[in-house]
Amino acid sequence: MTRKLAAIIAADVVGYSRLMGSDEAGTLAALKTHRRELIDPKITERQGRIVKTTGDGLLIEFPSVVEAVQCAVEVQRAMQDRNRNVPDDHRVEFRIGINLGDIIIDGDDIYGDGVNVAARLETLAGANGICVSRVVHDQVRDRLDLAFEDLGERQLKNIARPVRVFRIAVSAVGLRTPSVRPTLSLPDKPSVAVLPFTNMSGDPEQDYFADGMVEDIITALSRFKALFVIARNSSFTYKGRAVDVKQVGRELGVRYVLEGSVRKAANRVRITGQLVDTANGAHLWANRFDGGLGDIFDLQDQVTESIVGAIAPAVEKAEIERAKRNPTESLDAYDHYLRGLASSYRITNRQANEEALRLFNKVIKLDPGFASAYGRAALCYAWAKTNGWISFTASEITKVKKLTQRAVELGKDDVIAVAASGYTLAFVARDLEEGAALIDRALAFNSNWAEAWFWGGWVKNWLGEPEVAIERFARAIRLNPLDPSISGVRAGLSHAHFFLGHYDEAASWAAMALQDNQDFQPALRAAAASSAMAGRLERAHQCLLRLRQLNPALRLSNLKDLLGPYRRAEDISRYQEGLRRAGLPE
Repeated sequence: MTRKLAAIIAADVVGYSRLMGSDEAGTLAALKTHRRELIDPKITERQGRIVKTTGDGLLIEFPSVVEAVQCAVEVQRAMQDRNRNVPDDHRVEFRIGINLGDIIIDGDDIYGDGVNVAARLETLAGANGICVSRVVHDQVRDRLDLAFEDLGERQLKNIARPVRVFRIAVSAVGLRTPSVRPTLSLPDKPSVAVLPFTNMSGDPEQDYFADGMVEDIITALSRFKALFVIARNSSFTYKGRAVDVKQVGRELGVRYVLEGSVRKAANRVRITGQLVDTANGAHLWANRFDGGLGDIFDLQDQVTESIVGAIAPAVEKAEIERAKRNPTESLDAYDHYLRGLASSYRITNRQANEEALRLFNKVIKLDPGFASAYGRAALCYAWAKTNGWISFTASEITKVKKLTQRAVELGKDDVIAVAASGYTLAFVARDLEEGAALIDRALAFNSNWAEAWFWGGWVKNWLGEPEVAIERFARAIRLNPLDPSISGVRAGLSHAHFFLGHYDEAASWAAMALQDNQDFQPALRAAAASSAMAGRLERAHQCLLRLRQLNPALRLSNLKDLLGPYRRAEDISRYQEGLRRAGLPE
């Protein structure tokens, strides 16, 4: 029996049986062509050896783990180009697992855990994906200009010990791959996710109303410190999908899921809901709530009380009463507020942001006492600054300050009003001390609001406390694990690691931040600066080139105008030095 250490690639074709069923001859011809023209020559070039084939699969041995990873990346990148004009149902797409381990050699074949782990990693990779074990990640992270996503400890089939799994970040190699969602552990208190309610009104234009109902229920539940409540953005990734509540429980890390529907007709509203235990699929309760449109807040309170009563009987009645909030007496104002929310979540769209601001200002005119509307309006200015859509004059900054002041006066314990005002004050008005204090205050009375942790993370970066910033961003991710706008959190983590001198980690988080929005300027700046400081100048130059295409006027001399109110001069200097090395002119 001969043993040796080797890098192992296990690869197969995604949906091979489906492809063969629809076009056997065409699939075999395409696979043979890909093997002959790309895959086999690339394996030879990278000193690999094909151990065996299994129709749609390959087992490959490499003497170098670096060569193995480079081969996998180059093959996947080339396959993307080859599939570019091929219909989806005819594409030959690979998934790849890579491990480094001890193998047993038997003639031309190989065996052992090193091989088995690679095969299990392949099943996690998804179409166009590459998953690697921790030992592979640790060996290549400082040798190759790649970013990795940590998928956590995974229990792989027939493997005795859990394996730490990493996926090569798609933005680093130009790949497109579906997200692999790790199973999250349950919090130490009752946890719940409220899924989007089905709009039963027969009018798609009423979606905003159903979505607004769910957002208000989430907001009410988040006020209970005895509960752990998933943020709206993660819950809404399931909108319009048939879902398995057990899978939702695993992906969001919650014990309970609320599903429901809203029917709005004339002046009547019907809300139905059912609370499901994700551990076994059992229904804890199901109910229907009917009332007039003027009773909408009472109906929401009834839904909230039913949820709390079912999953957290220890919650005091007084806390339930405190959680009841009628944000306005004006239904017209409330309707405009819900429409504004629908627009505000499209934060990368300038027209949507401007429409949200218009609607929130309309709400304020209809009901000058609506605290959350002031906070949301202020936040529109923060998004405008983040995306470079506006140059703030002194009068506009004064306008923002008035909005935040009024929001805080009216909503003393309204997490949206207080936390959004704190972030906007710090970022736009550069009043760092007051902004930080407001966010801390908001977190003290509502620790379930993911956005407050996110904004608080950025404020801690600006205060020169990157370690605390990392903790806050991590809390935001746990409360909002599937957030489609997670780029901002990842960019914040990139900055925090950059200021700690962890340039590789910073570059990795920046690369992940760019996956969903390759033109996100804070992430591009972080990617350029951290890559340059890590010595990866080619990657730094690429990011800077794109950054200057988006903002041709950018110079080191005007960099401060784009950044937050960093307290420490050394943080600004480090940022400038990174971008200087990347090639940004003075």
